[in-house]
Amino acid sequence: MTSIDFFGGVDEIGGNKIRVQGNESSFFFDFGMGFSHANDYLSEFLQPRKANGICDFVELGLLPYIKGIYREDYLRHVGLPYPDKPSVDGVLISHSHVDHVAYVHHLREDIPIYLTKESHLILRALEETGSASFSEYLHLKKSFYLEPKKRGDGYMRSRANIVDRDINIMDPYKKFEIGDFSIKSAPVDHSLPGASAFICENEDETIVYTGDLRFHGRHPELTRKFIKEAKKAKPTIMISEGTRIDSKRNISEIEIENRAVDAVERCEGLVVVNYPVRDLDRLVTFYKVAEDTGRKLVVSLKQAYILKLFNEISNEYPDLSEVMIYKPRKGWGLLGEDSFACVDDEWLCASDIESAQCLRDYKKWERGLLENDNVLTYQDLRKDPEDYIFRCDFFELKELIDIKPVNGVYIKSSTEPFDEQMEINERKVREWLKLFNLPLKNKCFHASGHANGKEILEMIREINPDKLYPVHTTHKNEFLKLKDDGIDVIYPTLRK
Repeated sequence: MTSIDFFGGVDEIGGNKIRVQGNESSFFFDFGMGFSHANDYLSEFLQPRKANGICDFVELGLLPYIKGIYREDYLRHVGLPYPDKPSVDGVLISHSHVDHVAYVHHLREDIPIYLTKESHLILRALEETGSASFSEYLHLKKSFYLEPKKRGDGYMRSRANIVDRDINIMDPYKKFEIGDFSIKSAPVDHSLPGASAFICENEDETIVYTGDLRFHGRHPELTRKFIKEAKKAKPTIMISEGTRIDSKRNISEIEIENRAVDAVERCEGLVVVNYPVRDLDRLVTFYKVAEDTGRKLVVSLKQAYILKLFNEISNEYPDLSEVMIYKPRKGWGLLGEDSFACVDDEWLCASDIESAQCLRDYKKWERGLLENDNVLTYQDLRKDPEDYIFRCDFFELKELIDIKPVNGVYIKSSTEPFDEQMEINERKVREWLKLFNLPLKNKCFHASGHANGKEILEMIREINPDKLYPVHTTHKNEFLKLKDDGIDVIYPTLRK
């Protein structure tokens, strides 16, 4: 008999952790963070303690206590048992947003992780460019290990215990096995590359899991093909997202592009835009806007690194050489002719100091990007603001102090706040814009990564499962409209 347990994604947006158990094997659909629940307890500077392993997460209800799935170093450090073998046979990652993948960090390294090559690249970028705790997605750095000192008696903390996770790259619609389950990855359109739904079968059930999807992005044909293949599979169970089940309309990338061209053409100074760093469809949108208005798109080092990785596997996105890379001042801020450092009691301009010294403030992955010819600084944006569209997220607003934009505009091309912390940050953004007299353009400049209510219901009706479990939604009652179609809508129960 096959059973399904929901450890997240119930009556909330995100946090999907859904275990499917068959007669011989089991796996998870996603293993993500629930934003709303995490924000009830945590903030940027109030985080769970690594020293307490998984215990803080379990105590706060962020992780379920399931024996046999968590990493050895965290368990043994706090005196919890570590079984010889994992109690689950795999984790299927639908995409690399943190509400679907963040808590993979806590899993033991011998649990196979299945994901698309695009999701793999994004997680690689997050690991290599990020500084956040609890972000070991592809490699596990074992903590709480000691080794003998190289000189003298005693021990020192070991830094050599880095192990690879069991990572498996999925090919679209190519079957693979997890125990008695036969599984296919079905690419879908979402607000970052590599999103996937799943079609899973064993002798008892055929299960369809949507992950997150939409029809109004740059690749709606992916989602439509998934519906066709899911319908053909004749599922007995469907697990569907319902983020925007209560919404009636969409804004497409093409609509954003047209509105942005109009806004940019009216601007005499610097155009500042905020869009999600991993949303490469949105990068394409503003790259096209820049082309159409005679400007250059300026991206952050982190987005440039992601773009560099994707240039290696796809020609769908602009080449790294076709955008400009912004070099922020870091550390000592040795940059250009306005920065000085004391050398032998003489204050020297940064331009006269050895370039290797100036680069010491940057991480290794950043230094590789700064060797490109298309790097610019705040001085370039201040000198010729009308030549650029500058991508600037919340944490980069401080760059405006150096840039000092005049006659500019700020285009907000990201989701509206949906929790208290986001609302606080939104108020701070408005104060920054007021400080620099930047008009805010935020109406109809964001395309959601999720289908609207009509599209979701039509999708489910076409696939026509026997049973439907709504997840990733706070409006599950909207799914009851499917009962007239003979589909048994079952509200999932959250397990802890």
